[in-house]
Amino acid sequence: MGAALLTVKNLSAWYRNEKMVLADFSLELTAQEAVGLIGLNGAGKTTFLKVLSGLLPTYRSEGILFSGRPVNPREQRFKRCRYTVFAEDNSFPYFTFREYLSYVFTAYKKDIPDISDLVQGFHFEDYTDILLKDLSTGNRKKAFLITAFALKPELLFLDEPVNGLDFQSTEYLYQRIAGYKEHGTVLFSSHILESITLTSDRVFVLEHGQIRQAFEREQINAANIREALHYENDI
Repeated sequence: MGAALLTVKNLSAWYRNEKMVLADFSLELTAQEAVGLIGLNGAGKTTFLKVLSGLLPTYRSEGILFSGRPVNPREQRFKRCRYTVFAEDNSFPYFTFREYLSYVFTAYKKDIPDISDLVQGFHFEDYTDILLKDLSTGNRKKAFLITAFALKPELLFLDEPVNGLDFQSTEYLYQRIAGYKEHGTVLFSSHILESITLTSDRVFVLEHGQIRQAFEREQINAANIREALHYENDI
């Protein structure tokens, strides 16, 4: 493994009354890898990504380091190095996809690249000029995924990215996640086993707000992960 890109030390997070969703949660990501975070519903996957995205202020930690330097998830320097696609996102309802894309690239101070391959890959050609609020759940997800992969941030966070996608777009998404290490590091959460086994260099199994087990490369298979989760049904 290479040098650490993102280090999170003993993070605890909660929503109200300090009932912990995450407790003493530690994780380290290296540059240019695809990392899967898997767990049953309620394990804390989305909560963790909300903390890293600056959307959940109710947390404490011994340190969050980016490239070896302490950062606050809400500070501008860190914001421009990461982008998050959430499982459900109803923001910017009166923007079309193209307007949203322009807004994001302006905020990140980047030029918009050619996105035709991404638009075709996600079968989004007919929806680029429709208001985000008028898109289906799946097509709205595609709008944010296309933006993410076009932006190529150093850290890309994806929260349940498969949810709402059709079969062809799901297959295309797997290719994009697996190949993202050419541009940066992707951390994605899922409760779908296939998405983890097909794309990840490392997998963290999250249970009751803590990482219970980690797998690397040849260890990443359905049997190992199912055993770690103590769950044999639809995952």
